Amino acid sequence: MIVIAAALIGALLGGLTAKKRGGAGADIAQYATSFAIAFALIGLIATVVIHRMAV
Repeated sequence: MIVIAAALIGALLGGLTAKKRGGAGADIAQYATSFAIAFALIGLIATVVIHRMAV
C-alpha cells in the first residue's frame, strides 16, 4: 500500500514539476514516470524496514 501511494504521489509531483518548468507533453510524462519509479523504490524500502521492525 505504501508503494502504490508513493508511486502516485511521485507521478503527481513529477508531472507538476515538469509543467511548472514549461515542459511539453513528453517531458511531463517522462518526469512523472521517473518520479513515480523513484518514489515507489523509496516506498518499497520503507515497507521492508517497517515490516522487519514489526516482526
